[in-house]
Amino acid sequence: MITCDLLVIGGGPAGISAAVAAGKAGLKVLLLEERERLGGQLTKQTHRFFGSVAERAGTRGIAIIKDLETVVAQLENVEISLSTTALGIYEDGVSTALKSGKMIKIKPKAIVVATGAFEKFLPFENNDLPGVYGAGAVQTLMNIYGVLPARRILMIGSGNIGLIVSYQLVQAGAEVVGVIEASPKIGGYLVHASKIRRLGIPIYPSCTIKKAFGQDRVVGAELVRLDEKWKEIPGSQFTVDCDAICLAVGLNPLIDLLGQSGCQFKYIPELGGQVPIRDESMRTNVPHLYIAGDLSSIEEATAALLEGELAGLSAAKQIRPGQSLEARMEEVKTHLRALRSGPVGEKIRSGLSKLTGEALPTPSPRTNAIDELSRTGIASPANLAGVLPDEKRKKTRAYAVIECYQQIPCDPCVHNCPFGAIKPFSDINDLPIVDFDLCTGCGQCIGRCPGLAIFTVDETRDGDRAKITLPYEFLPKPVREETVDLLDRSGKCVGQGVVKSVLNTPKQDKTTIVTVEIHRNLVQDVRQIRVVQKS
Repeated sequence: MITCDLLVIGGGPAGISAAVAAGKAGLKVLLLEERERLGGQLTKQTHRFFGSVAERAGTRGIAIIKDLETVVAQLENVEISLSTTALGIYEDGVSTALKSGKMIKIKPKAIVVATGAFEKFLPFENNDLPGVYGAGAVQTLMNIYGVLPARRILMIGSGNIGLIVSYQLVQAGAEVVGVIEASPKIGGYLVHASKIRRLGIPIYPSCTIKKAFGQDRVVGAELVRLDEKWKEIPGSQFTVDCDAICLAVGLNPLIDLLGQSGCQFKYIPELGGQVPIRDESMRTNVPHLYIAGDLSSIEEATAALLEGELAGLSAAKQIRPGQSLEARMEEVKTHLRALRSGPVGEKIRSGLSKLTGEALPTPSPRTNAIDELSRTGIASPANLAGVLPDEKRKKTRAYAVIECYQQIPCDPCVHNCPFGAIKPFSDINDLPIVDFDLCTGCGQCIGRCPGLAIFTVDETRDGDRAKITLPYEFLPKPVREETVDLLDRSGKCVGQGVVKSVLNTPKQDKTTIVTVEIHRNLVQDVRQIRVVQKS
């Protein structure tokens, strides 16, 4: 039988973070991962992360996992066992696992379970046809194996996963024919929604899929509108042609492994469904058993990293109580509370209040303008008016336009302005505000925004020409003096412009910064470009 101080089950962001925290505290750690490499979902997350810069916000998931792998590999007291499947956790504290066809027994002093979550499915006619995928499978095919699953894809679900995968599909060369959302409002971050709307991808709120068409594969789908009570509206059906349907309709915590551990569960929809009962330090009712990540509650990867660290520290404190770990534990808890403190965290806060019995804070107020943006993914003139300088300032020098109108936990823009022109946040959920007296329009903030929501505008020239600088993450890359199509916030072509600068340095980390000369009248309309394909 194998013995260790701490057994960590799951090599995703939460599990690695737990192993690193416990390893640095001096514990002998065994980390099990069923796949052939560490990372979990991070291995296919090509987008930049939101959250705090202190917790790697602004960094791509694929880069975060490389950093974590390096750190954990340097800890001699942390053993990593890949291609190892945990089989059970029992009330006597023994765990079993399968490696190389043989069952092994492990007797740790404490266990952190970070097994993640599994994708929900959706019932509709012909949902078993080839060509119906989960979003995780699509990401795996594209970002791990380099395989495009289809050419014309219908996305079901407008949460962050659905919006992000839609964007990545276009990057890979596919056409996303639409994003379907049963709710009246977009479920994910609005900067993600605006990002795909600029590509011409329609979003259909209050809509669901009724059936898939096809005999031996998907060739289309029938959709139907929903009323305010989520009932089908008679006669509102319409069809779309597609050769794949991607389901991004949520996740459920993967709790199966805890079934024989003595762990207690509670059904809390806001946290993802059936979840283990645990305290603020991630300890369950079983004294030596801790949880972290999506197993605890369905949240963003930043929360998983923090919960993993907290679970690892809590286990270390239990096993070696003489260590001074409380200060860092409180710091991690503070970071978690900050991530969950804004409007987008209301759902998680509600779920946690049911888990712990804590009083739920008063929800943050929302405006009609944001509600309109939530339905369309397109900023209104009223939204834009609040982020522009006055007419006199526009003519003196270039300026930044930050089209981030939703309070989300994210602060890279503040930390990446060399002139301090983006006003410091008092809370990580604050909206970014530009001090136009300090802003030079240098554009260094453009490539660091995880939502690609920052642009710079130069209206200082006389005549009818102006320049806009924007982020670009597609192939082929534009080249200087090339004529490109100009797209507005809905993806409509509103004219053509000439590329004047292309910045593509390692510092930009695969986000190309492109400056285009356009007609002055279009500077507040153009938010994307399209390279004109040469025949």
